[in-house]
Amino acid sequence: MRIVVMSDSHRSAASVRKIVEKHEHDADLFLHLGDGERDFEDIMDLYPDLHGLHVCGNCDFYSAAPGYDLVKIGGKRIFFTHGHIYNVKFGIDELLHAARGLGADIVLYGHTHVPHNEYIDGLYLVNPGSCSGMNGGATYAVIDITRAGVVPILVKL
Repeated sequence: MRIVVMSDSHRSAASVRKIVEKHEHDADLFLHLGDGERDFEDIMDLYPDLHGLHVCGNCDFYSAAPGYDLVKIGGKRIFFTHGHIYNVKFGIDELLHAARGLGADIVLYGHTHVPHNEYIDGLYLVNPGSCSGMNGGATYAVIDITRAGVVPILVKL
């Protein structure tokens, strides 16, 4: 299973489109972690055969999307959120506590615009950064889940 994760597109549908076009033939799932919900929906509408999920961020005003979600893919429980409701700009303790409470194996978050990829106490913790390049270069993440394990990588757009 291959999951492509993006966040914080902030009205840059072009960056979302580049990522989707690059991975339309090798991704099983696209995730958007908020602050660009409309960008993601508009681009995914152009690719009705692709599967995508998203959560809302603090800049996704009037969103009906949840603040977090938990899905099971390839035998792994993936907890994903924008991160603002867990105060990730001030540390990851609240986020990790929530993830452990849900029994997550993989934790995905955005909000900080800073790419992060770490394995902490049995949890894969990944922030894809900002796919629009806010606060630095544009980045996203690709996560492969196989029988051999989980391989998350950060990718420059």
